[in-house]
Amino acid sequence: MLNLGKVFIAFIFSFTLAFGADVRATVDTVEVVKGNPVTLRIKATGGSAAFPRILMVDTAPVTGTSTSSSRNLSMTNGSVSSEVSTTKIIQFVPEHDMTIPSYTVNISGKKYKTDPIEIKVVKSNAPSTVGGGLFDLTMQASKAQVGVGESFMVTVYFSLRRDVGVSPQVQYTQPDLSSFIVVETEEQQAYIKGNYQVQEVRYIVTAQKEGNFTITPAQAKLGVPDRSRRDIFGMTFGTKWYETASNTLSIEVVPQTLESDIIGDFSVEATLDQQEVKSNKPVNLTVHIEGKGNLAGFEYPAYEIDAVTVYSDDAKVDTKVVDGELYSIYTKSFAFISDDDFSIPERTFSVYNSKEKKLKELKVQAFDVKIKASPSVASASSTSTHGVVQTNAPKKVETKEVIVEKEVEVKTVAWWMLALAFVLGAVSMYLVRFIPSKKAKPYKESEALKILYGHMGEDETVEEMVRKLYAKKNGDKSVDIDKKLLKELVERFR
Repeated sequence: MLNLGKVFIAFIFSFTLAFGADVRATVDTVEVVKGNPVTLRIKATGGSAAFPRILMVDTAPVTGTSTSSSRNLSMTNGSVSSEVSTTKIIQFVPEHDMTIPSYTVNISGKKYKTDPIEIKVVKSNAPSTVGGGLFDLTMQASKAQVGVGESFMVTVYFSLRRDVGVSPQVQYTQPDLSSFIVVETEEQQAYIKGNYQVQEVRYIVTAQKEGNFTITPAQAKLGVPDRSRRDIFGMTFGTKWYETASNTLSIEVVPQTLESDIIGDFSVEATLDQQEVKSNKPVNLTVHIEGKGNLAGFEYPAYEIDAVTVYSDDAKVDTKVVDGELYSIYTKSFAFISDDDFSIPERTFSVYNSKEKKLKELKVQAFDVKIKASPSVASASSTSTHGVVQTNAPKKVETKEVIVEKEVEVKTVAWWMLALAFVLGAVSMYLVRFIPSKKAKPYKESEALKILYGHMGEDETVEEMVRKLYAKKNGDKSVDIDKKLLKELVERFR
């Protein structure tokens, strides 16, 4: 009989350690306001780790250190893996721009190095709080005059006195920016300035029309424990509320002197993964635009090429603040599928630099793509028979009939076992009627297109379905999609 205890013990000790040893250094911020700390984390994975003793980070003394460890277990195909990681946390206060050096960590007898990290120290733009009030709200704009279509940044500085003890309740109302296109940035800096904790709330604002506009104040209510009211145990109860409002801002929007597709200072780079592929295999083009300015509303011109199916994803736009200015990174990808040679045409668009008052042109180069002939076509065209018909007719094979006698042993089954099986079957059939059935959800056509387009060269039915899906995606309402066939094709390649 199988000993389950031994099996379980064998299973427990069949753990395989994740030997992919690695060490990595990260920081909580690469841009810090002067006088505020930076937290460095050095994480070692894959075994027992020995860290160097760190008392200084470049020229900045270490103000605090700690170490933590963790173990993660995962199971894949019945095999259990164990990953051990140790993290050393170091805090320091840089006084100027610096580089965190590379550190060497010993993991199970082997040495691994971290990558250096650049740290930039900036001055706070928050205005000094006058009068020593409990809290303050101030608003600033990066520009007072902009052109139509030009973006600028509005920053609200919320300053709270550091001696406010218990975390207060804060109700914040943003300024009225309804006359502009507005995006609130995800990165919101928090730091210490003098006797105040400062929280920055940043808005990327784009002018839509010319004129003079007033941005109304941001408002905030602060609730702190009311120390004048105490219960019988001497504990405070109730909340005392304070209110404040920021200043207003005046923005002048002037007509754009030169028409352009985007405004700012940008560069463009386009890469094609391959320029020679098999028939109906995708060729992927990635367009990368980066620089100062706002690209959130930019639309890259579409490609329309005869006898070529073009699929594109939604553009990804990342916007951040660099040296007090807007900085955007725009990425868009295209997939081209064809059964014959084709060319991807050149694309150009204009950029207006508001600082230099100049118009320039960004260009995405053209690409020629060659389609390889399929092996069957190539062999048919290259093989010469010199007028002789060659066949691979099978030779006649003499067969002999062989009779094999198989002895079958029949064992009797007790009558009560048959009766029990019949009863259990009847009960199961009855209970199945009460189990609610789940209807399979139809596949979304956008998801199906992503799954199927890479398999166009494998099946003519798949190729036809992809072309129909893409035509419908582009607004062709005459296209009829067979949902049943679509489901079958998607399930085949999932």
